[in-house]
Amino acid sequence: MSIRLAGVTKRFGARAAVDDVSVELSTGEFFAIVGASGCGKSTLLRLIAGLEVADAGEIALAGRTVSGPGLHVAPEDRNVGFVFQSYALWPHLDVRGNVAFPAEAAGVKRAEAARNADRHLATVALTDYAARKPADLSGGQRQRVALARCLAQEAGTILMDEPLANLDPHLRSTMEEELVGFHRTAGATTVYITHDQREAMAVADRMAVMAEGRFLQVGTPTEIYDRPANAAVARFIGHGAVQPVSVEGGAVRLAGHPVKLRGNGGTHALFRPADLSVTDPDATTLSATVESVLYRGGHWEGTARVEGLSEPFQLHLDRPVEVGERLGLMINGGWILPG
Repeated sequence: MSIRLAGVTKRFGARAAVDDVSVELSTGEFFAIVGASGCGKSTLLRLIAGLEVADAGEIALAGRTVSGPGLHVAPEDRNVGFVFQSYALWPHLDVRGNVAFPAEAAGVKRAEAARNADRHLATVALTDYAARKPADLSGGQRQRVALARCLAQEAGTILMDEPLANLDPHLRSTMEEELVGFHRTAGATTVYITHDQREAMAVADRMAVMAEGRFLQVGTPTEIYDRPANAAVARFIGHGAVQPVSVEGGAVRLAGHPVKLRGNGGTHALFRPADLSVTDPDATTLSATVESVLYRGGHWEGTARVEGLSEPFQLHLDRPVEVGERLGLMINGGWILPG
């Protein structure tokens, strides 16, 4: 199902948790929303599901308006599946019973619902666990049960509220691949929220960066990483430094040094670690002082500050350096933030 949000707003008291959000998602799209805790992303998901009532704006699913002035279609009538961070499994039912529950609740006979459940459990590789209770499963297995239950619901829209937040880092990486496979299998339009930008970029066709109830930018992961629309997006997505630049005689300069950058029209530019080369300091390079360094297994991550610039540069290094050490920085690229 396609999803259309037009001016959607939700207030709690004087505060707008969701503030005039508009976006259109095509059928079958995997759309991720990233933002810090409290930015409004969970509230927006609940508005789409019908678990919250919007104060303004419209929500349409598959061309059918389900929320608008004087209109609020109940959650059970929206054909929406919801995967919660807490999994929300019935502890007294076994795995097969949990997956079969949506069909049984819709009036399907128990035997048929169980057969359908077994088919969806095979999709998430849990056939051998059908008779186990949720308490006997690992976190990743419980998450797969929740995904299978969502498949069994045969919903046209699937909403996921930080589904990997409770998993350890290694399992989260594995589950990212499973989520992409799950999306292909379901064929449903998926809205996925997370505070983990790397997770969002790994799974999404498009994504939105959200802050204070608003979308700051919507685009593909590549667009948002390579061409952020403003400093807030640039600082939230990936590692990098936003520095002031000037245009003198048609040339862009950073701390007095001419640099070749992508984009135009702004007074600040984003520099990712890949835009920088570290060398010995000389007259052709920026002179920087190392402020911090951490070993990350195979490489080092550090920060180095150039006198007169507003932020330290983020560095990826192939050799150890010492705090206080002087380095030369060569600028190989960067993105001028829109004015």
